[in-house]
Amino acid sequence: MMPWGHAAFGYVVYSLGHRIWTRAPPAGLAVFALLFGTQLPDLVDKTLSWGLHLFPQGYSVAHSVFVAVPVGLLVLAAAVYKGRSAVGVAFTVGYWSHLAGDVLIRIVGRDESPFAPVLWPVVTLPPYGHEVSLFDRVFSIIGAFLYSLSTETQLMVLGIYLAPYMLVFVLWLLDGAPIVAELRQAVMGR
Repeated sequence: MMPWGHAAFGYVVYSLGHRIWTRAPPAGLAVFALLFGTQLPDLVDKTLSWGLHLFPQGYSVAHSVFVAVPVGLLVLAAAVYKGRSAVGVAFTVGYWSHLAGDVLIRIVGRDESPFAPVLWPVVTLPPYGHEVSLFDRVFSIIGAFLYSLSTETQLMVLGIYLAPYMLVFVLWLLDGAPIVAELRQAVMGR
């Protein structure tokens, strides 16, 4: 799943859950923590693998349920202690939704072992076929994604691909555009 996919999936899970639980839209600081949580596993593991070559795959420490569950619970406990439970919940939902999204994508894709990426160190995925630098890998992935969207046969796929993101955008607007609304208020003083 691409970073924006993790962000969108996490936002929907958190926003809808927050609305059901509190009957109110999420606040900007909580959404910021959520978005950070949705990106953290890849920021850590892709850097350790692609950039520092410490692991054979981009799924290791931060993608592991054996790390994510205690980290999430620790963040929740610290946030509750500091009186910021909404921020702790948001971060934890973001972090855990990243792992759930990676597993769901593999289930939908009928992967033989969809849970393997989140079971490190019990399961270690095989190494990539070739070694390239962090930036080469990132640019390669983005380039392949953009190329796939530029072909004529992909026009319908593009519409199907963008539809869920448009729905997330509408949900974000209905929530009052958290983060942007707080920034605007801070800058404009209103």
